[in-house]
Amino acid sequence: MTECAPRGTNRLALRRTIAQPALAEPRRGPISAPPRIIEALQANGRESFRAIAARLGVSEATIRARYARLCGEDILQVVGVTNPLGLGFEQALVGVKTAGSPEPVADEIASWIEADYVVVTAGQYDLVVEVVATDRRELLELTNRMRALDGVVSTETFLYLQMVKQLYDWGTRVGEAN
Repeated sequence: MTECAPRGTNRLALRRTIAQPALAEPRRGPISAPPRIIEALQANGRESFRAIAARLGVSEATIRARYARLCGEDILQVVGVTNPLGLGFEQALVGVKTAGSPEPVADEIASWIEADYVVVTAGQYDLVVEVVATDRRELLELTNRMRALDGVVSTETFLYLQMVKQLYDWGTRVGEAN
């Protein structure tokens, strides 16, 4: 998504209503120097640009420009995160094994509005995909769509029964020792 969500927008509703433009080349890998604005927004996504600018010792225009750049590069997205299970949706994690390179399969699944997390992994699965569905029938349809993709060898679905912890406050880890 190349736009940041307006404040108070539900993540699932936004994903289902805004067509995601196709990027020429999906961004993969870290940025060279993550700005402190990310940590400020992870601490409080509703904080004003003026307050962030004052705390960081830069102008409000600088914060606006950095924010726009981070959103445009798909590095930052400020949204209201919901618990899909609490809203009555079905949510699952799907491990996908592929024949050959997993990137084409990952790119296809990433274009689906039901997929909110798609990663290429090392280990038992080539991809791990998180999906949100309206009900179990739609979840079955999604996994069947995955199985039907060229290059998919098998899938394993882990149905979420209860959300115990979901945080997005890990920061940018700038300057931390390894």
